[in-house]
Amino acid sequence: MPYRPFADQNCSIAGALGVIGERWTLLVLREVLLGRRRFREIQRGTGAATNILSDRLQTLVERDVLERVGPDDGGADHVEYRPTAKGRDLVPVLLALLEWGDKYECPAPGPPRVAVHEACGHDAHPHLVCSHCGETLTPGDVFMRPGPGADAAQAAEPRLPAA
Repeated sequence: MPYRPFADQNCSIAGALGVIGERWTLLVLREVLLGRRRFREIQRGTGAATNILSDRLQTLVERDVLERVGPDDGGADHVEYRPTAKGRDLVPVLLALLEWGDKYECPAPGPPRVAVHEACGHDAHPHLVCSHCGETLTPGDVFMRPGPGADAAQAAEPRLPAA
C-alpha cells in the first residue's frame, strides 16, 4: 500500500499515522526496537512478505524513523536498520499499545512479553503523567484546546470534549 498522507487533516494524530499507521509498520518497529536489526530477523519476527517489509523499511528510513547502516554494495545481509531519535521516541507509544493489548486482547495465561524497568528490575506498567504536576492522567482528566497551529474551525471549538 503506498504512503498516503492525511494532508487534508490538521491533526498531529493524522500526521503520525501518515508515518506509522500502515499495516506492519508498528510490528517492524517492535522488532527493531527489540534489537532485531537485519532484514531477515525483522521478517522472521513479523511474518511480513519481502515486498511489504522492503516498502515499510524504506518509508521508515525516508521519514527518519530508522536509519539504514551498512554496505551500499548490495550486500543486504550486512545491512542493519537502527532507530533514530525519532524512532526511539516511539517507545512510549509502543509501551502504551502493549499495555492496552495486555489488558484487552491478551489470551490466557497472560502476556507473551513483559516490560521491565531497567533501573529497578521490576515489571513496568507505564502510565501517563502530567508534565506539570506529576499526577497520573486518566481519560476523564484531559481535554483539548486549540494550539498554535489551529485553523479557524479548530480555534472556534475552544474545548473538546465540551465541559
